[in-house]
Amino acid sequence: MKDIKVKLINNPNKIISYWKNEKFTVALIVFFGLAFNGGTVLGPIYQGKLIDSILRGDSLSTLIVLGIKFVAIIVTIQLMRYFKRLYIRRFANNTSATMRLMIYNNIMNKSIIQLEDESAGNLMTRAISDVELCVEGMRKFTTEVFDTGVLMLSYFISMLIYDVKITILASVFIPVAMLLAEKLKVIIYKYSIAFRNKSSEVADLTYGTIENAILYRVNGIEKRNRDKYNIELEDLQNKAIKAHILENSMQPIYNVIAMLGVILVIYLGGTKTIEGNWTVGIFSAYIAIFTAMAVKASKAAKLFNSVQKSQVSWKRIKTYLSEYQSKDTFANIKKEKTSLIVDSLSFTYSIGKDNIVENINFEAKEGEIIGVTGPIACGKTTLGIALLGQYPYLGSIKVDGKELKSYSEYERSQMISYLGHRPQLLSDTIYNNITLGEDLKINSVLRDICFEDDLKAMPERESTVVGNNGIRLSGGQQSRIALARTLVRKNKIIILDDPFSAVDMQTEEKIIENLRKNYKESIIILISHRLSIFNKINKVLLIKDDKSLIYGTHNELMESSTLYKSIYDLQSSGGGIDEK
Repeated sequence: MKDIKVKLINNPNKIISYWKNEKFTVALIVFFGLAFNGGTVLGPIYQGKLIDSILRGDSLSTLIVLGIKFVAIIVTIQLMRYFKRLYIRRFANNTSATMRLMIYNNIMNKSIIQLEDESAGNLMTRAISDVELCVEGMRKFTTEVFDTGVLMLSYFISMLIYDVKITILASVFIPVAMLLAEKLKVIIYKYSIAFRNKSSEVADLTYGTIENAILYRVNGIEKRNRDKYNIELEDLQNKAIKAHILENSMQPIYNVIAMLGVILVIYLGGTKTIEGNWTVGIFSAYIAIFTAMAVKASKAAKLFNSVQKSQVSWKRIKTYLSEYQSKDTFANIKKEKTSLIVDSLSFTYSIGKDNIVENINFEAKEGEIIGVTGPIACGKTTLGIALLGQYPYLGSIKVDGKELKSYSEYERSQMISYLGHRPQLLSDTIYNNITLGEDLKINSVLRDICFEDDLKAMPERESTVVGNNGIRLSGGQQSRIALARTLVRKNKIIILDDPFSAVDMQTEEKIIENLRKNYKESIIILISHRLSIFNKINKVLLIKDDKSLIYGTHNELMESSTLYKSIYDLQSSGGGIDEK
């Protein structure tokens, strides 16, 4: 709906806040709900009057007047019903949009540490189906407050006016049906929790299966995973049956129990009619009113079960419903020359664990390319992640003289760009993969990554859709598109983790030369185990297995480090480096 507006909300983890947030809509719901349900009882009353008028042999004009009144009442009641339903649906749509936006903002603004404890399937289930179930429960509750509560009260008062004794005796069975539903809610709640948790697991498994479909197929484990998936689906089905069977199968029982009182209505009401105390019209109206009330009572019993189910979803999303208000209205970043000073930096992903990198010290200034290398698992990638400032670190990382952790998350994102091992491409166009939705010119960055010839071979050029995870591109094309995304904004600090692993050495050299010429206002941290172009960069940081390090130019390291020289010479002798 175009008129949905997401509003700020106080106390979003209190469910009453969502009704308060829609005050005007709720006021209209109350008005039309009272008008509809309060007036509904007039339908059977005027129907009874019409029957009595016919039996009395009243004139045609009298019958026509009564008929017009009856039709007018029905039309007015249904009109009130239409507006009540319209505004209840609007309330549900607005609330759903508000909840989903808050969950989205909450997830997007979690720290990396918090996100590592979440699974994609679980988050998807909470943001989509749990919100839907929760809002559906709120909608039903709002609806039934009037369609059941107010309407039953109107019916009951009308029946009391006709006869107090018959009304009380016939209505005894209605609380029994509702009490039975109340007792069953604990069982339904337990089964609903099991079903929602299993839904999250299956959603996560589905997400993983789609993401790794080709990997499973290539390695011949598709059947094994399909069998496992079928087992999980069967378990989900069983839990779904348990979660829904009690609620749905009990509805006829609630109805039968609530309707038992009709026997007394027929017997006692029929007796009053035979004795002449009631007219046929009154008897007809009373039976119609009682039947409608009994049916509503059985639906109220079911409502208890539906609300109980929605409470499961509410508890699952409650902790994610926090209104996020960004304080990053602008980036307070210095425009002058960029500097990076790393002093005694130590880092580990988990508190209490041994440091992965330790006592890292180096400095860099704009226009410099700093190479980081070392043996496998020495902490090269970890150093690159530490320099993002997303995790807590020990020591100091100063960008332009200010501690990195002192910058806001938004400011860091505007200063530092990062390319990890995996290209992480979206199933979108080349242009959108590079710009991520911003209106940016990409011609120059495509030249910088030597992608112009590749683009000429594509009929749709930069509008070419790359497929899921870039499946339609070669490995070298994937890595260069991801590299272009990292370079396009020319941030102050650009961290590249093994960006040329899928690129031939000639292309690698051209890209490095472009980086040297066109990114003179940036500091580039180049992490690599391939040293082919390290003789063309400014400085090299060598991390050893014992976590010690050496920092200097390529020539300095060739003279001072046996490890660095042996790696370089080994790659050179294998034809991997063309020394110039």
